[in-house]
Amino acid sequence: MRRRLATVKHLPSPYRRRTLLLGCLSSREVRPAGKPSGVSLNWSCGDGGLEEISSSTGRRTDSGTPSRLCSRSVFIRWLKLQQQLNGSLPGVTLASYSASKASAGRYQRAMQQFSSALQGGGLGTWLRKPPMLHNIS
Repeated sequence: MRRRLATVKHLPSPYRRRTLLLGCLSSREVRPAGKPSGVSLNWSCGDGGLEEISSSTGRRTDSGTPSRLCSRSVFIRWLKLQQQLNGSLPGVTLASYSASKASAGRYQRAMQQFSSALQGGGLGTWLRKPPMLHNIS
């Protein structure tokens, strides 16, 4: 994929192309094939502990609430961070994830370059979300 998208250069800061290390193994042990687990775990520095998520629903197994990694939760954290860094900007309201994303010029330019490279390389088009999922707020 990296070679196929070699034409994507000079992306707007802070975006850049990276080499993904997918499939790189740190151990020669082979994991036995079998039924995959029905749960996923996530954690990060600053979180109170592990979050166990049902693989079939994407919700917490203990409470049934959405994961802290769902788009809505990440967007709310981003809004709080923006307010801490910039304070409230008069006249600016980004009430939804899609409105925030649409107003991010550097992101839009980087995405346009990426999409053009996919099409130019004969790799098809980037799949978009269905319209009913666009207004996560």
